[in-house]
Amino acid sequence: MTMMNTTLKPRKTPLQARSTATVEALHTATIQVLTREGLSRCTTTRVARRAGMSVGSLYQYYPNRDALLAAVLEKHLDGIATAVEAVCRQQHGAKVTQMARALVTAFLAAKLRDPQESRALYAVATERGGAELAAEAYGRMATAITAMLASASEGKFADPALIATVGLSSLVGPVRAVLEGQAPPGFEANLEAQLIVMLSAYFQAACQQ
Repeated sequence: MTMMNTTLKPRKTPLQARSTATVEALHTATIQVLTREGLSRCTTTRVARRAGMSVGSLYQYYPNRDALLAAVLEKHLDGIATAVEAVCRQQHGAKVTQMARALVTAFLAAKLRDPQESRALYAVATERGGAELAAEAYGRMATAITAMLASASEGKFADPALIATVGLSSLVGPVRAVLEGQAPPGFEANLEAQLIVMLSAYFQAACQQ
């Protein structure tokens, strides 16, 4: 758990199946309200109504709207980091070109699985503990990529941590352009293939045979 401001922390952590289902419903409703009505209209009242429960039920878990938004953002970022960690473990001992291909595919699938959700959460990511949450997720991914590169089957990286950080940053930038609406027409359709070419070449160049 991150060291977020206490006002952004949930009131309680769901332990029973019913409580977990309630929190899941609140998170789903929050995303739906954000994507359909925007941040300014994403109130606890609208979220509770969308989830089919009372505002009082929502407040049993979250003290305010910002705490709810922070929790939804944390779950979103955790899902991306977990996906990257999983694919990196699967690629231990593989060739660097295979590592690059698998990493790009997994990262894009996680980030662009639901572009509307990702775009909506970008609106809250600069506040509500978002910078800290994003830094934690980034650190997890960089660590996983570092360990993967260190296990490469056909060579050795002099500084796998540096290569991992540069490689991950090269993926984050283009995806951000897509989510912020700054990419030109056709950019997203060709993004995966281009990133695979770029990251494969970078990994190969940095790997000492």
